[in-house]
Amino acid sequence: MERVEAIERLTTLVGQDLRQLAEQFNVTVWSREGKKNKGWAGHTIERYLGLTINSSRSPNFGSWELKLVPLVAKRTGELRVKETMAITMINPVEVASKESEESHLFNKLQKIVVARVFESQADNRSLVHSVASFDLDNPEIYEQVRADYNLVRETIRTQGFSSLSGKMGKLVQPRTKGQGHGSTSRAFYARTSFVAHILGEGYSVPLPVTPE
Repeated sequence: MERVEAIERLTTLVGQDLRQLAEQFNVTVWSREGKKNKGWAGHTIERYLGLTINSSRSPNFGSWELKLVPLVAKRTGELRVKETMAITMINPVEVASKESEESHLFNKLQKIVVARVFESQADNRSLVHSVASFDLDNPEIYEQVRADYNLVRETIRTQGFSSLSGKMGKLVQPRTKGQGHGSTSRAFYARTSFVAHILGEGYSVPLPVTPE
């Protein structure tokens, strides 16, 4: 599916409840054993667009990738980005050998991002808030993502994979991914400030201060 068509289809979902859509497409939110399918919202959107669940590292619609991000309400009622957004796993051999423009990180940043309102862990309701399309077409953002990637690359080359830290990177951080604190796998994550930028300047979510 082409990006323009996908955006048109997804835009029609704004204001709709994803839980109802999940039921329509038989996507499990809670199992009979009471275990939550953490990816249910994304799976629902993928089914809506006619895509089967895909764990491939290449963008899941060919030239672009779909991502779903949660928003939460502050005490004032204003919405903010709830959490960082996973972009792609870090393969140390690959990152050490590839320039930023050839990397999975850059390849995975051709996105359509769907924002949903997260109300509670029960996820009894989750309204689609907005849809945004993103490319690395802003020169300043492009250079900062490139610098973040090169920092990770240089660290892997000179200090080793285990030296990567979530404190690194202004827009994109390398962080552990997986079960438990002992996980050794790592992935590139977009910081909340970067996610807010991806959602667009006209978006109602304020841009959080980038952590030092």
